[in-house]
Amino acid sequence: MIRFESISKHNSHRILFLDASASLNRGEKVGLVGPNGAGKTTLFRMITGEELPDAGQVSIEKQVTIGYFNQDVGEMSGRSAVAEVMDGAGPVSSVAAELASLEAAMCDPDHPDMDAIIERYGEVQARFDELGGYELEGRAREVLAGLSFSQEMMDGDVGALSGGWKMRVALARILLMRPDAMLLDEPSNHLDIESLIWLEQFLKEYEGALLMTSHDREFMNRIVTKIIEIDGGSLNSYSGDYAFYEQQRALNEKQQQAQYERQQAMLAKELKFIERFKARASHASQVQSRVKKLDKIERVEPPRRRQTVTFDFPPAPRSGEDVAVLKNVHKGYGARTIYQGFDLTIRRRERWCVMGVNGAGKSTLLKLVAGVTEPDAGSVTVGASVKMGYFSQHAMDLLDGEDTVFESLERAFPLAGQGSLRALAGCFGFSGDDVEKRCRVLSGGEKARLVMAKMLFDPPNFLVLDEPTNHLDLDTKQMLIRALGSYEGTMLFVSHDRYFLAALSNRVLELTPEGIHQYGGGYTEYVARTGHEAPGLHS
Repeated sequence: MIRFESISKHNSHRILFLDASASLNRGEKVGLVGPNGAGKTTLFRMITGEELPDAGQVSIEKQVTIGYFNQDVGEMSGRSAVAEVMDGAGPVSSVAAELASLEAAMCDPDHPDMDAIIERYGEVQARFDELGGYELEGRAREVLAGLSFSQEMMDGDVGALSGGWKMRVALARILLMRPDAMLLDEPSNHLDIESLIWLEQFLKEYEGALLMTSHDREFMNRIVTKIIEIDGGSLNSYSGDYAFYEQQRALNEKQQQAQYERQQAMLAKELKFIERFKARASHASQVQSRVKKLDKIERVEPPRRRQTVTFDFPPAPRSGEDVAVLKNVHKGYGARTIYQGFDLTIRRRERWCVMGVNGAGKSTLLKLVAGVTEPDAGSVTVGASVKMGYFSQHAMDLLDGEDTVFESLERAFPLAGQGSLRALAGCFGFSGDDVEKRCRVLSGGEKARLVMAKMLFDPPNFLVLDEPTNHLDLDTKQMLIRALGSYEGTMLFVSHDRYFLAALSNRVLELTPEGIHQYGGGYTEYVARTGHEAPGLHS
């Protein structure tokens, strides 16, 4: 269906692809993986024709429709979210737009051409019906509801939505279009856990071909049946999900290393023989034949090791037993009550993950504990010797835009050595010249990584984390899970990443309209006990 045939591509001085080949067949669901900057987005852009390979070709079967979702959603305003989503569905969208403008004109009783408008309205309505427009609107609303839109948000001006919600509108357009091949570049960013699970189900049932990247391994594992890996200019295909790919890659590396070592031992032995006997006439023919044999041997390369940076974070100081105590807390915004008589005690070394649908009060709880907001009644007490680190999206706005990444770290830790700060930066994805970038030009993800690095270099004993995994790639996320796995402090966190939740939580706080539930045991036990992966979802 889509084939990459011996493609080569370089980007300024970097070679992205070198004589690489792979294919996306009908109905296949493929995960595209590779380190940041390996060329994943470039591959998508070559399929859509926005970029061309320097050599080789990308061939696409005739009449194949392609839908491409990426993080650059462009401008959206002036119409409803539903209209914006339907706009991606081809000719029916322009008919819908005309229908809406005729309906607006018919609301004006003094309009001079009312008869002509009514006549035209009848024609357009018939055409809209013929194109399946009414079913399309129903489907558009269904997709938006799946992505957690309320009716008000669907019908309100799309321009009033935040960047994250506009991203969901752009994603909904592609899903409604149901093309023959869907290219999804990080569709799991900006989605809460309920929307993620809905999208997972949608993509499993989708009959077209799918090529996607995602920093959410659980999401990828449940959808893809094949992995295409970009590795040092090559495209390597693996049949199986992400977990199978990881095992297979590790096994391949191990086998290649063993093969390399065997060949190196054999070469050393042969070279030793040649060195020893090259001056002896009696062994001349043997030496000659061994030299020829060595010239013909195809050399085995050692496996290309992915650079995985590990960083040992210093231990956190010990806190008292009661880390945070909330007593009879009341909190609301306007007419909306979030908490009423809420009690919670967080003890040392507990790791609470907070679950709840949008608007349930997850971020509000974290703000109350962090002291960013006050309760309307009741008390929030932080215990003795507690040193808190609070990570939120707001923390990223506090970075000094004129500082470089390295200066920002140096300012925070003036006594730390250059080497350890560079190791810290590399650990959070700032390698080479990246440390010279000014904070004002950093992407949302880069800012999040920098704030997280500063927080963990001198770790607090109580981490309050609001969506810490947003924008983190798979390798950085894995490093963070490893570091926090051996962290001896206390945690209270919100995350939509189920792998992160399962790996790090040992308590669950579930916020539902029916009430607040506390569970001993982590996220995995919560799923087993409740039979669902998030509040309000039943499997």
